[in-house]
This record gives sequence, structure tokens and C-alpha cells, in this order.
Amino acid sequence: MQPLDEIVTTTPAPPEAPARPANAIEVRGLCKSLGGRRVLDGVDLDIRCKETLVILGASGSGKSTLLRTLVGLEPPDEGCVKIWGTDMYAADEKELAGIRRRLGMAFQNGALFGSMTIAENVELPLAELTDVPAKNRRILARIKLGMVGLEDAMDKLPSELSGGMRKRAALARALALDPEIVFFDEPSAGLDPVTAAGLDQLLLQLRKVFEMTVVVITHEMESAFAIADRIAMIHEGRVLVVDVPEVVRASQDPVVRRFLDRRPPTPTDGGDKFRKFLEELE
Repeated sequence: MQPLDEIVTTTPAPPEAPARPANAIEVRGLCKSLGGRRVLDGVDLDIRCKETLVILGASGSGKSTLLRTLVGLEPPDEGCVKIWGTDMYAADEKELAGIRRRLGMAFQNGALFGSMTIAENVELPLAELTDVPAKNRRILARIKLGMVGLEDAMDKLPSELSGGMRKRAALARALALDPEIVFFDEPSAGLDPVTAAGLDQLLLQLRKVFEMTVVVITHEMESAFAIADRIAMIHEGRVLVVDVPEVVRASQDPVVRRFLDRRPPTPTDGGDKFRKFLEELE
């Protein structure tokens, strides 16, 4: 019989795992028009693995359209979105399904199904995309809801929850499949300052535990600076600045400065800008 030490030393080493790219998402030359208006105008953006990138911008800046494009819901007119090197809009159905299985999404209003309990809402991605038995789905839903402090509410309907609780339930559902990238659309919108701060801390804790990439769309500056590793500010469909919060806060770009200082456009900023501002108020 061959000696054990020889068996061990002659066993071939397993192949090295392929190196993961530094960027989870790469956006190049992204353009999109809606209703005859150019909403995205040549967006270039890199989102690094395991970072929290906050996309900040005013209403109508193009940030929500950018989010829909990133998650595969809004095909661009030009340009590409690559996730782990695969073009989302050139991939075949099998490749696309594999990518989507690794993404999570929490919508602005929660998008919870009102006729289903909170636990059933969290179980839904597991039921649709995995072969996990119903009993185990229930256990996993309890775990995810426990992570966001809602284990005791798992059998309640969305209508029985506060706005902050619905946001946390949507977060639990976004985490159901243990995604590597999670997208959040206006997570603090409609919440009081205390509840919003609590949600910010929850996002920070979950990103640290799961080591996932987090992309947050918001216009809430306090939240953005609290959770971001980097901030990308978008204005009229273009990315003005992408950097760490300290650099963005110190930016002297007039548009960035006006947003950070909460100054509305005035007639001296130019007729078109002021007129557009007034139209958005109507």
C-alpha cells in the first residue's frame, strides 16, 4: 500500500480560483431618452466590489433611470452595463438569470404584496428562483427578518406595519437570496429623522456582515454622507463627480455646491435653468 505521506504529497493541488474583478459594475457611455428628453447623457461609472456607492442627485436628475438600467429593467439607447464583466444587455437568458440570482433590490415604496404576510413576501424570491422546500423557506425568512428586527412581525400584513418597518421588510426580501450586490431606491424617503438614521445604521451593519456591494439612490444628503464609501453625483443625466464623501463635500463645482448648500436656481443662474426649476415645482 502506498504510504499516506506519499499520497498527500503527490495529490495535485486544486486549480486557483479565478481572480475577481475590482469592479462589480462598469458603466460606459450610457444614454437613455424618455418622452423625447435625454435622461442619461453618456454616463461612465465604476462601482467597486464590496463598497457602498451612493448615487446622489435632485429630482429629475436621471438617478432613478440609471438605477433601472443598472438592474436590467431599462435597456439603454447607447452604451453598456457590465456586471462582473458580463454585458447585461448582450447576455443570453442563461447568463442573465445567473446574474439576477446574485442581485437584490429594495424599491422606494417597499413594493410588498399587500395580500401576503411579511414572511411570505420574503419567501417569494426563494420560491421563484430556488428549489428550497417550503419548510426551509419559512426558516430562512425568519432569519432574514430577524436580521432587520422584524421576526415578531413575520405573520403581519404590510398594511399593519409602519413605513420604517415596511422599508426593513423590503430589505429582508432583498437579502433573501444572499445577493452579492444590493440596490436601494430612496431607502430614507418618507421616514422621520430617527427612523432614517436607524435604517442607515442597519445598512452599514449588513454590508459589513455580508461583505456585499451596495448601491443606494437617494437625494437625502445626511443619509448619503453617513453610509457612503464613495458618492457619485448626477445632474441632468451626467455624472459630475465621483469620490469619497470628504472630497464631494468640499467640491467647488457650482452645481454640486448649490445642491449641497440647498440653494435653488435663481434668474442669475440662467434663464433655462430657472425656467426648468419652476416647471418642476408645478
